[in-house]
Order: sequence, then C-alpha cells, then structure tokens
Amino acid sequence: MATLAQLRQGLGQVWETMVEGWQNLTRRAANALTRFSLPGKDEDEYSLQEYRRRNLGWGLLAAEVFDDGKRVIVRMEAPGMSKDDFDIEILDDVLIVRGEKQVERESSQGRYHVLECAYGSFERAVPLPGPVDHEGAKAKYRKGVLRIELPLQRPLRGTRQIPIR
Repeated sequence: MATLAQLRQGLGQVWETMVEGWQNLTRRAANALTRFSLPGKDEDEYSLQEYRRRNLGWGLLAAEVFDDGKRVIVRMEAPGMSKDDFDIEILDDVLIVRGEKQVERESSQGRYHVLECAYGSFERAVPLPGPVDHEGAKAKYRKGVLRIELPLQRPLRGTRQIPIR
C-alpha cells in the first residue's frame, strides 16, 4: 500500500507542477496574445475557407519594453511582414501597433496541414511606463523585429512665476 500512496503523491506533484507552469505561461503571455481578424480581400475564396476552418484567430506578438533612462524602447516580434504593413500611434501612455500579416502559402496540395501562424489584421496595445515625447518617436523594422524608440518626456524644471490677473 505504501507504493500506491507514493504513486498518488508523485502524480499530485506532477499535476501541481503542470498547473503552476501553465499559470506562469498564461500570466507572461497574456499581453502578447493578440486577436487576428480574417486576412484581406486579396485572398481567393478557397484560401479564406481554409483559413476560417483551421485558424483560431489568435496569435502571439511578443514584445519587450524597457526604459534606459532617456527613452522607452519597444521591440516587437512580427516576422513575415514589411515596414509598410504597420501603423503605429501613441494614445496617452499606450503604444498602439496595428498591421496586417498576409497569408503565405507554400502549397495547396496534400491532405495534412497544420496552421499555427496567425494571419490577417491585428491591433496590439502596449502600455508605456510613462509619458513620452511623441514628436521624437522613431521606428524601424528589420529581420522580423519592429523596434520603436520613444524619448521620455522631460518634466519641466526650474521655477516659473505665474502672474495673477
């Protein structure tokens, strides 16, 4: 009987480890999980039907956000796109990245097809650690990574007399 109890205890520990790992993964990936809508109208009807049948409509757009004291740098992994596929804007203290990832098909032949890549239009909101200077923002896209530099907004320094009227 001691062996059965040990087996139950071991299975319980395995289950707890799996649950903990899943919770950690979902917590870390929660912001990166992005909804993709159907691809553009350029696709043929067969491709759209296949996409609807196989795609869950969700994908990961992993981002890294850090502040180096002078600027906020956002790096977002978005492979398979070009710089013209993105629209970037800042709304208050949130960076909004919109885009559309076009469907790329290797072959339409065969019976087995796994679709894990997300295609279509997306919008990702990235909270910023504080106010940034919109005018000094720069972005570039290279090797599947969108890199955006946002200079930190400088707080007003010194004193200023305010006249009373």
